[in-house]
Amino acid sequence: MKQFSDQELERLLDDTESDRVERKETFKGDVPKKARQAICAFANDLPGYNQPGVLFIGAKDNGQPSGITIDDQLLLSLADMKTDGNILPLPVLSVEKRTLKGAEIAVVTVMPSDMPPVKYDGRIWIRTGPRRSIANEQEERILNEKRRYKNLPFDIYPVPSAKLSDLSKSIFENEFLPSAFAADVLEANGRTYEERLASCKMVVSPEDTTPTVLGLLALGKTPQDFLPGAFIQFLRIDGTELADPVIDEESIGGALVEMLRRCEEKLKAHNRTAIDITAGPVHSKEMPYPPAALQQILYNAVLHRTYESTNAPVRVYWFNDRIEINSPGGPYGNVTTENFGKPGITDYRNPNIADVLKTFGFIQAFGRGIATARRAMLNNGNPPPEFETNQSTVLCTLRSKP
Repeated sequence: MKQFSDQELERLLDDTESDRVERKETFKGDVPKKARQAICAFANDLPGYNQPGVLFIGAKDNGQPSGITIDDQLLLSLADMKTDGNILPLPVLSVEKRTLKGAEIAVVTVMPSDMPPVKYDGRIWIRTGPRRSIANEQEERILNEKRRYKNLPFDIYPVPSAKLSDLSKSIFENEFLPSAFAADVLEANGRTYEERLASCKMVVSPEDTTPTVLGLLALGKTPQDFLPGAFIQFLRIDGTELADPVIDEESIGGALVEMLRRCEEKLKAHNRTAIDITAGPVHSKEMPYPPAALQQILYNAVLHRTYESTNAPVRVYWFNDRIEINSPGGPYGNVTTENFGKPGITDYRNPNIADVLKTFGFIQAFGRGIATARRAMLNNGNPPPEFETNQSTVLCTLRSKP
């Protein structure tokens, strides 16, 4: 929450041309209604200042104090504007008593909303220059677009602590771009490195090269420095219980491609092929688990997991009688516990990570992973995959052959 100094507030009081400021001599008559309209307009921030607006109570239009008493009752009445439910979504604001130009003035500071359009009494109020008015259709469309922009999926959120140098230019130019675009398109493209990264959503914009979550996961040199849970924990347990001896373990990190390839190598090493030379006229090969099923469930876990507000990894625990693959984050969007795994029911928590995995060739078609795994398990003689879901996790169990 922005905290203005006395000097900053006095400059705002004197700036009679500013459309981030309103002044009211008292809080009586129709002022409470107009004050709410002003708060609504500041929260909508149609001009896109990304700066707070300020409502002064106890100031004349010329910026001079009106001399009213700023008591606790007035401050409570001002604070009620935040929570009385007349302004929705609820505004973010602060109320304080300040001494400016030698007199007490109540200061209401309103932050731009992340969820415009904000309405007061069912109307969208905006400010354009000195005018406060109800938004027309075009202005409401602009506010809706701002809301969509701010409601980005988490996978293209910026990671402020990361820098452009944390992304691998080599992977981007030598592996990602040739997979994502046709050769003639790349040859004809005269955009800069930063512009190309921004167009692929790896950084915020050419001007703001802060890497996104997607950029770090796809191109990051050490993504786990910024997303500590973005790795795969593999355990090979010699037994059927978690407390049995662990005979192989590895924390598999790196960017998405490296992480998935290393995990696949680990699974392949433990999925040993058995050759039977006695059961028939020609020898036969059998694998405990079909590689296609392991791949699909692993890719699904990495793609659909939540990367937000958790340090939990994808867990791959290989027991003697089964493999458990545990993905943080429960079903998302249209997918629920009740319809999980049913044909045609798909949704994407990380739509941009899905695009990257398809670009790198890990996904051929969307929405077919579970069906492919089921068929592969059936053809290999294994029981069908079992799924357990709740609000925080999706657990898939692949059982060995009877």
